[in-house]
Amino acid sequence: MGLGTLDTASPSFMADFLKQCGGCAVIDGGFATELERHGANLNDPLWSAKCIVTSPQLVRRVHLDYLDAGANIIITASYQATIQGFEAKGLSREESEALLRKSVEIALEAKEIYREKCIKDSMDFAENERLSRCPILVAASIGSYGAYLADGSEYSGNYGDAVSLETLKEFHRRRLQILADAGPDLLAFETIPNKLEAQAYAELLEEENIKVPAWFSFNSKDGINVVSGDPISECALVAESYRQVVAVGINCTPPRYIHGLISSIRKVTSKPVLIYPNSGETYDPERKEWVPTTGTADEDFISYVGKWREAGASLFGGCCRTTPNTIRAISRALSQKSSAPTATLSSKTAVTNM
Repeated sequence: MGLGTLDTASPSFMADFLKQCGGCAVIDGGFATELERHGANLNDPLWSAKCIVTSPQLVRRVHLDYLDAGANIIITASYQATIQGFEAKGLSREESEALLRKSVEIALEAKEIYREKCIKDSMDFAENERLSRCPILVAASIGSYGAYLADGSEYSGNYGDAVSLETLKEFHRRRLQILADAGPDLLAFETIPNKLEAQAYAELLEEENIKVPAWFSFNSKDGINVVSGDPISECALVAESYRQVVAVGINCTPPRYIHGLISSIRKVTSKPVLIYPNSGETYDPERKEWVPTTGTADEDFISYVGKWREAGASLFGGCCRTTPNTIRAISRALSQKSSAPTATLSSKTAVTNM
């Protein structure tokens, strides 16, 4: 049924995956807002990782919703899951490490459930020709040090002089080891706010001899630099320099900035470019909520997909405030040779208002 495995140790792993997907692949969408839509209360320093502890079945359900919507890659609920964060909630080191592993196990379970569903329901599966020939990958999410602080620091990247390269490496080291050993197909270093943290990740991948391929995904609020002010081109060059990094791109960034960022990344790297923007709203860390963006609105999220593909991106998904409807529309848009009007979906219908 086309849901076979790929050799993650192969230097051509990502190229082989994209080839099986017809040249482009679909990443899943917003996770925390989907959990909230199903009733989860995420007003907690652990954010979506709280549900690994309290509602693992709900985490699995959201993974399955995105697979049903056409995602080829599902990202674990471990973005804000850290040993330090779990221990701050009173859990032991052993319990904390077990929860990190559990985040990957839940996603792998969803992948297996979906695979079995496809085998049993071949008629429905055949309706989506593009998905039927694609393997499904699980990407273990690794959020930044700023995400652990739970104060919006990942949207500024300004950690202060006290946070050095070695501090970041030691913060992430054990977490990276556990997630890599838990059996994911990929490691997703997400919402990277500065060049320093990207360098820390890259050095850790080599120091720990991590065999699982990884992607680096940065965030921007001006379409030129990452949120700390470091040029996106310099950050992408960090990823270009390390063989373990198989793709580089942008997430949790308003759609209107994506085209220019793709162009900047493509100038300095030959690696596949991935993009999974947010809905175009802005996160207010003090109010802990998403607010409408002032200025030019992102009128049609999905209509951008064809332009982003032409600019050189090859992996597409959504971040905060996007939904399975968004991902379904992206999958449909990519399955067509051109961005016909029928393949578009207004952001007003693609994004759930929370």
